[in-house]
Amino acid sequence: MNVKRALVAGAAGTAVMTMLMLAAPMMGLPKMAIGEMLGSFLGIGSAAGWTMHGAIGLVLAVIYGFMLGGRLQGAPAVRGALYGFLVFLVAQVVVMPMMGAGFFSGGAIALIMGSLMGHLVYGGVVGALYGPAPAAAAA
Repeated sequence: MNVKRALVAGAAGTAVMTMLMLAAPMMGLPKMAIGEMLGSFLGIGSAAGWTMHGAIGLVLAVIYGFMLGGRLQGAPAVRGALYGFLVFLVAQVVVMPMMGAGFFSGGAIALIMGSLMGHLVYGGVVGALYGPAPAAAAA
């Protein structure tokens, strides 16, 4: 486990995912302002919500590096995308209902697809930048 590499990967993955979320309306998807949702849900304001979104991205990347990066199969970006899919499932089954958006975003297909796309990209970037599993790196 390389914490520095995980944090760099998490920062990059979160930045790319955030850019996709902010550009979603230009791609015909609904606005996906998770920072504003978090800030409103927690009563901490939009800026703090976006900061929390960034921190969550870092924590999730460290979890990837510590627990799953070496256990998933495939190339680094593929392993990361698989992890991103797991994060997507947790977001849709636990986080979205908790914030009042409903199970799988209340069935809103465009929101579900946007969330899936963002989480796959986040995971792919994290996996690619975190790199090969430790055993593969040593070989």
